[in-house]
Amino acid sequence: MCAIQAGLRGRSVVLLDHSKKLAEKIRISGGGRCNFTNINTKPGNFISANPDFCRSALARYTPQDFIALLQKHNIGYHEKTLGQLFCDDESEAVIAMLRGESEAAGVKRFMNCEAVEINYSPTPEDGQQKQELHRFHVSTSRGEFNSASLVIATGGLSIPKIGATPFGYHVAEQFGIPITKLKPGLVPLTFAPDDWKPYADLTGVSLDTIVSFGKQSFRENLLVTHRGLSGPAILQISSYWQHGQPLHINLLPDCDMLALFAEQKASKKLLSNYLVQWFPKNFSDVWCAQLTEHSKIENRPLNQYNDKERKLIAEHLHDWQVIPSGTVGYSKAEVTCGGVDTRALSSKTMECIAVPGLYFIGEVVDVTGQLGGYNFQWAWASGYAAGQAA
Repeated sequence: MCAIQAGLRGRSVVLLDHSKKLAEKIRISGGGRCNFTNINTKPGNFISANPDFCRSALARYTPQDFIALLQKHNIGYHEKTLGQLFCDDESEAVIAMLRGESEAAGVKRFMNCEAVEINYSPTPEDGQQKQELHRFHVSTSRGEFNSASLVIATGGLSIPKIGATPFGYHVAEQFGIPITKLKPGLVPLTFAPDDWKPYADLTGVSLDTIVSFGKQSFRENLLVTHRGLSGPAILQISSYWQHGQPLHINLLPDCDMLALFAEQKASKKLLSNYLVQWFPKNFSDVWCAQLTEHSKIENRPLNQYNDKERKLIAEHLHDWQVIPSGTVGYSKAEVTCGGVDTRALSSKTMECIAVPGLYFIGEVVDVTGQLGGYNFQWAWASGYAAGQAA
């Protein structure tokens, strides 16, 4: 996106890519159909130590702008849940579109090109003829490149098997640009094996829940795995969750369980059997057994509980608290939270304030989108912003 915009402005642009294949992250996204944006995109869908940083770029390149590009190329798309847009065909359509646009803009592309060293030569004229200066000297496995501007669009640490590296952070460090704390985001959560043992055999159980941490909450499906919890709700909250802290899970968001229990005071139905109208039987059995272990409330017929016990059971169903031990890591994380400190960048152009001509865009920056196309929209918007200036 950045290369296209710079090329359209008449700049001489070279795109250096260490990968052998173009845009692998686009290729695998959305189950191979590329969840390319979200029509509900707003600054509140992004996590950053500087929450307002993303506003300028997002306002200047919107989901509608990318949709217009798809329509220009006759690429069909459809909306799934929560504003997520997917290609009707495979992700390759978006890759081909961007490849074609960059070629039309005169961009030269070098694949399988490893950057070995970056040298910088600031000049006294900086600020006067900046687009005529060759400040950056990049040595690569494909030769030497000199340029007035250098844009780092190398992503984060997530999914190393398709080429993720810490290259962008190393460049930031080279130029003395701070990096905020990094961690896997949009990632399944794990639990200590002994703690999770009762649930490990429930792999594949999916529940409609509200999962909360702090002020953030998401209502989507939760999926039980042999190591812990996954599914959209968990991936969403994982970017906010802090190690050692509990997650709060409302297992029955559409019910008032205290009121329902009050109606069942005469029922001789076992608690675990009563709950199977909402939960799979195996989950209900395990959950009730864990309730007994942690709260000393046994799995009894509903008519044998007193008011205090009914209240406590209802509270546990609406606020099931679990403490993950960690995440499955960058290998399965969709994004990297944290990155190049936005206080070192211009929100309008993505240019480093202290290093004229150096730009950082996309996932390498400390702007992380929620699940559902937001990270692609940040890629397009930040790329557009830098491409207008580099």
